[in-house]
Amino acid sequence: MLTVSRWESLWRGLGVVAPMQEFAALTTRYSEPHRRYHTAHHINECLAHFDDVRTLCERTAEVELALWFHDAVYELRAKDNEAQSAQWVVRVMRDCGLADTAQERVRALIMATCHDAMPGTQDAKVLVDIDLSILGADGARFDEYESQIREEYGWAPDFLFRRRRKEILETFLARPAIYATAHFKRQLEKKARDNLARSLSKL
Repeated sequence: MLTVSRWESLWRGLGVVAPMQEFAALTTRYSEPHRRYHTAHHINECLAHFDDVRTLCERTAEVELALWFHDAVYELRAKDNEAQSAQWVVRVMRDCGLADTAQERVRALIMATCHDAMPGTQDAKVLVDIDLSILGADGARFDEYESQIREEYGWAPDFLFRRRRKEILETFLARPAIYATAHFKRQLEKKARDNLARSLSKL
């Protein structure tokens, strides 16, 4: 959950005092009225998965930090949300005195959620699989997610949304594997493919 105690614990794990003003700014962002899926609920779902697989991470606190910030900036017509979110967390890390190398690792983790290539590092694999866990959710939650995405893009004409959504879902289905880690492949791969195929049949 996006709680103060969890936020403080995360930054202790990074070896610095938690920047509380950033907690307030971040939670405000996730409450923006134009969001339907990319909300605190999505981050909470991600953190729940993270708690189940934290032992798979090489740098646990950095992966969790990336999860907190990966959708921090979410403007519906923008094409650089991930880059903007990454810049935000890098600035916060720098202000807290964390090393440049740590800043770069977390920046790269957030950029991996662009989903334009399979993740390379172990931590990126875990992070991206968590971000994509919604694809393998139970049928009711997946359908809710699809509706929420459509609501976020309510400004887009139906024909345009359907065409773009079809391209995205087909891209995931065309991959040899949707998930990069053995854990998520075992738990969610089949369900994700079933959900995607069902969604495509409606477009």
